[in-house]
Amino acid sequence: MINVFIDGSAGTTGLRIREMLMRRGDVALMELPEHLRKDAAARKDALYAADVAFLCLPDDAAREAAQLAQGADTVLIDASTAHRTNPQWAYGFPELSAAHRRAVESSRRIANPGCYASGFAALVYPLTSAGILPPDYPIVCHAVSGYSGAGKKGIAQYEASERSAELETPRLYALTQQHKHLAEMKAVCALTRTPVFDPYICDFRCGMTVTVPLFADLLKTRMNVASLEEFYRAHYAGQRFIRVAHAEDGFIPANTLNGTNMLEIFVCGNEERLVLTARLDNLGKGASGAAIENMNLALGLDESLGL
Repeated sequence: MINVFIDGSAGTTGLRIREMLMRRGDVALMELPEHLRKDAAARKDALYAADVAFLCLPDDAAREAAQLAQGADTVLIDASTAHRTNPQWAYGFPELSAAHRRAVESSRRIANPGCYASGFAALVYPLTSAGILPPDYPIVCHAVSGYSGAGKKGIAQYEASERSAELETPRLYALTQQHKHLAEMKAVCALTRTPVFDPYICDFRCGMTVTVPLFADLLKTRMNVASLEEFYRAHYAGQRFIRVAHAEDGFIPANTLNGTNMLEIFVCGNEERLVLTARLDNLGKGASGAAIENMNLALGLDESLGL
């Protein structure tokens, strides 16, 4: 039996992880009573006693948890932003490369990717690592997400019986270009220029698309829609949770992968201008699903177990 502790189990990601693990017969969930959930000594005991601990916490609290568990053989999977650019932590996106997969399989400290960053890295990392996209390319990224990514307070705001009419429309945010995923997006893809990132929160619960438009003549290797599709198929060959798809009716909705750990890649455009889009469930491959996948790999289990 695998003993699992979710530090921060009341948040959106923690709740989804708990729901997924409760369906499995090989996991025993360790829970602290309400009055001890923020008690450092009780948390430390749980972190040491667990085989796997998920840190579903704000950044500072996740750093504190990592310090409390310092020296423990527990597999820590941090769902916060705190350790995503820390080279001592494996970056938990095993499909990006064989090296990423080996790191997840062998590490006891795994940083779970951000939701937007997962879509961005799925599109951009293969291109930069293959030398197709220059590291100083002036990338612009547009993204839309369901409101579940806004956390408990944001969810309550969107689901209130009386709410502002503004919530019925897509809302652009991170207006100062300081979104918390930017450092991760830049570091993971080895970019020397920080992307312009325009995320929108929208009036649907779950789902996400992340889009990166490119000019074909600015690539180091000239590519078109067909050659890029083939490139992505080859890069992600054999991966269970990533596939190249087609926008058959000329639209790419954001919510069709909800409840799954899948990520789909679309290549659209023409000979001059290419549009790359990743679609995923922001609470699936963008958060809780990815965390479960990383747990499975770190424990030597089938990566799709429970997914």
